Amino acid sequence: MRKVTFKGNPLTLVGRAISVGNAAANFKVVNGDLKEISLFDLKGKVKVITSFPSIDTPVCDMQVKEFNRRASGLSPDSVIVGISKDLPFAQKRFCASYDIKNITLFSDYKASSFGINYGVLIKELNLLARAVIVIDKNDVIRYIQIVEEVTASPDYEAVLRSLEGVIKNPEYGKKEELPAHCKACEGAVPALPKEEIERLLARYRGWQLVEDKKITKEFKYKDFVEAKYFLDLISIIAEEQGHHPVMTINYNKLKVTLTTHSAGGLTENDFIMARIIDELGV
Repeated sequence: MRKVTFKGNPLTLVGRAISVGNAAANFKVVNGDLKEISLFDLKGKVKVITSFPSIDTPVCDMQVKEFNRRASGLSPDSVIVGISKDLPFAQKRFCASYDIKNITLFSDYKASSFGINYGVLIKELNLLARAVIVIDKNDVIRYIQIVEEVTASPDYEAVLRSLEGVIKNPEYGKKEELPAHCKACEGAVPALPKEEIERLLARYRGWQLVEDKKITKEFKYKDFVEAKYFLDLISIIAEEQGHHPVMTINYNKLKVTLTTHSAGGLTENDFIMARIIDELGV
């Protein structure tokens, strides 16, 4: 498990493990007018996304104000977004009180979608860790800074250096074999041939092929509550992806089964979901 500290005490980060060069995962947050916003709504921009635990703490207050100050000189092709689990009303009030106009705040209060998709949800507090992620115009992650001590500020200079590098070098060469997101299963979707299934499955540790039509994996936890917690994390991702596994809990064991019913077998979507579930570190 990934860790941060709060006043020296260790805390657990849950969610997908992300790396520079990965395709940026979509997420769903809410703006001050309670409208749902996703990563796709920011398409075509270089995105600096900074997360923090709560606007009502001094370091988070300073973080938003500092990014607001620095954002005034940025290229119009860039946007700075702040995300926390504060209620949208509190964020809107804060921005109005301090004339925050160069950074847009969004709330992750509903489902922790951003926290789960970017691995910055603090399990013990159900708040977001302090982090900065830079995503280029092609929605590729180019920079990650997760602040190890929650009460410490981000390294603003490092973020701006990274942003300058992305603007100067907009293209990132690495390509992923499978798409980042599940595709809608519309019409007749053909199942993958067995040789392709076996080729992909060889890259997925712990997943087993069943009847040439399903893949399954069992995860073990310390108790029922832990198993249920990770079932809930997977459920949020599955709903966003529009591809839903069969999941069963037997006390501290969670069994996940993937197949594409419309295809009568396995498709790329099943392997995309398997990859995402593995990224959760469950």
